[in-house]
Amino acid sequence: MARIKRALAGRKKRNTLAERSKGYYGTGSRTFRGMKEQVQHSLQYAYRDRRNKKRDIRGLWIQRINAAARMNDLSYSKFMHGLKLAGVELDRKVLAQIAYEDAEGFAALAEVAKKALAE
Repeated sequence: MARIKRALAGRKKRNTLAERSKGYYGTGSRTFRGMKEQVQHSLQYAYRDRRNKKRDIRGLWIQRINAAARMNDLSYSKFMHGLKLAGVELDRKVLAQIAYEDAEGFAALAEVAKKALAE
């Protein structure tokens, strides 16, 4: 039985790893084992943090809405509850954008929420 030689495939694999680990510190960019481990960890971090990014951005939206709501004498939870009672179906992304760019528009939404809470 003929022996399998991996010269081309092995070189391609190592070159791909070297390309992916370029710029890493120490062994992470120099030895094959170090490169392999570092790239594997990096891919795991990237996978995890793509999901965590969504969590962080949602937190930022909530902070912006809360800050703007408090400027209009409402807490975040009361503001959101008032909007729900009033039947306003804007998501947090849009509300945060309004709070960030259009203070008068957000104040009008806060009045709608206050009126719905009073009823």
